[in-house]
Amino acid sequence: MRSPLGALCLSWALALAHPLGHGSSKFNGTGGSSWHHSASQPPLNDTETARRCANEEGFDAITLDERGNMLFFKGDVVWKGFSGPAEPLNASWPQIQGPLDAALRIHHLDQPAAHDNVYFFQGQWVWAYAQGKLRPGFPRRIEEEFRGVPGHLDAAVECHPKECAAATVLFFKGPLVLSYDLATGMVKQRSWSAVANCSSAVRWLERYYCFQGIQFLRFDPVTGEVPPKYPRDARDYFMRCPGRGHGHEAQANATLRAAMDPCSGEPFQAFSSDDSGRIYAFRGGQYLRVDSWRDGWHAWPLSHTWKGLEGDVDAAFSWEDKFYLIQETP
Repeated sequence: MRSPLGALCLSWALALAHPLGHGSSKFNGTGGSSWHHSASQPPLNDTETARRCANEEGFDAITLDERGNMLFFKGDVVWKGFSGPAEPLNASWPQIQGPLDAALRIHHLDQPAAHDNVYFFQGQWVWAYAQGKLRPGFPRRIEEEFRGVPGHLDAAVECHPKECAAATVLFFKGPLVLSYDLATGMVKQRSWSAVANCSSAVRWLERYYCFQGIQFLRFDPVTGEVPPKYPRDARDYFMRCPGRGHGHEAQANATLRAAMDPCSGEPFQAFSSDDSGRIYAFRGGQYLRVDSWRDGWHAWPLSHTWKGLEGDVDAAFSWEDKFYLIQETP
């Protein structure tokens, strides 16, 4: 299936040159298709890498922007992507000075003017940016934009419909977790002892993460449950640090490295899409989401999504809201 592979890499290049939605994204360390866990990586800048990887306190806020770039905020600087230099916060958003309390990219289809806006929280105030420009009427008090939500937040993250019952925002302040319904304006308090004291939070590839300093948890945005083997160190997953990374062993394994690199030239075994429009490519016990350009492409082991599934997928298809994966009998 080498022809689909060429088409796949070409489609990625075209998507990156002319992406759907807002703006554009480059296939580099700062774009939505970040070099995070990629087999082909740009060289590390020793000074910047040492500065970023020496961070033991974590970040003030983390979010994706409207183009899928991962933004890491600390003090008066921001890192755009999983590697690269720090930039002054006010170089991109001149109306605000650091440090931030929280940040999120909101999901609000019922209000197109607000959909995919990036929100920054500081003290009692909130700023909203659309395509990098401050929206009229901002900054405004948090209470005016999100009634019932206090100021001086620790973290915030959006929750999409089908992942939550409705489009909501989760706000964190100390042990307090608040769920804010964007349609009704209703606020509900959650009793999530495992997901508290988040210093930052982010939704990435349909997964939700609470950062507690440099450690992070993955959690269910409906129940607050945390799967086993957490917390983990963000320097192994969310930034490039020499000798670190949960994919570090893959860099020394040419076979695994080729399976994880979308354009390595190795053939894919199967392609399919599910009824929600998610597009998958399968190769060497790994899969990639082709449709998730705004969140960055990432190779995952099959078992990460389909528990207990390992090895090559020979074929895949969806039917009546079910997704079928076919493997040869051992």
